[in-house]
Amino acid sequence: MTDFITDSQRRDLLDGVHAAGREVVAIYRRDFSVEEKADASPLTEADMASHHALVALLERITPGVPILSEESAEIPYATRADWQRYWLIDPLDGTKEFINRNGEFTLNVALVEHGEPVFGIVHAPMLGERAGEQGQTWWGQHGQGAFKRDGSDEDMPIHARALPDPEAEPWKIVGSRRHGAETFDAFCQRLPAHECVSMGSSLKLCLVAEGHADLYPRLAPTCEWDTAAAQAVVTAAGGQVLDVATLAPLRCNQQESVLNPFFIVCGQRDPRWENALRESVA
Repeated sequence: MTDFITDSQRRDLLDGVHAAGREVVAIYRRDFSVEEKADASPLTEADMASHHALVALLERITPGVPILSEESAEIPYATRADWQRYWLIDPLDGTKEFINRNGEFTLNVALVEHGEPVFGIVHAPMLGERAGEQGQTWWGQHGQGAFKRDGSDEDMPIHARALPDPEAEPWKIVGSRRHGAETFDAFCQRLPAHECVSMGSSLKLCLVAEGHADLYPRLAPTCEWDTAAAQAVVTAAGGQVLDVATLAPLRCNQQESVLNPFFIVCGQRDPRWENALRESVA
């Protein structure tokens, strides 16, 4: 097993991400300004505060390892193509959820090796019993497993679950609150008995990682920084994040564009949902 991140580095990273989360929460709890980026997506001062805090953290713990952030995405592919190892971060995933103050936003930090997210932290500072203090955190590392922290420093192992018999227990399908509803509905209509839950940000992938959801089909655009950290958690928990067109694992930094293909997150492959997916996106 390769030690992508040492135990000491991981402790420092988790502490630093929690500290960045507290900065974000301080902004969340007061009035803040909202700007519009070139792609018409919103940008708050919390996005930038988190960006600067996380970049400083990573530069201190792993000096020399390149960093690609949503808020510094202008690095050309001619440069990125030579990166064998780099950090990929979304300082505030779910900015619209942040603006609407529903708590469903995360700080995402992923280490990518040869195109594969091998370590990830997803931190939701406003969820859980200690919202705003520790919140909820998921982390995973290839070869070590996946874990959740809920308001403490205790790591509880998590695992993606096997699909239940839908006649005895309906499948749990999680979807976006804002994107791709028409194709998502077409997919769900072709499934066996199921229940649907809507949620913001990368929390949807974490639900599959901890066995609280069975499938998350993402049939609308996302970027690599939206998913890489949670993908590392999902795969460390025994699940998969698969390209809808090929059912191959999602990979990062393979082209100029940082857009992901449509994908599906699952605990395991199954012909029932594979057929439904094929028919709904045809």
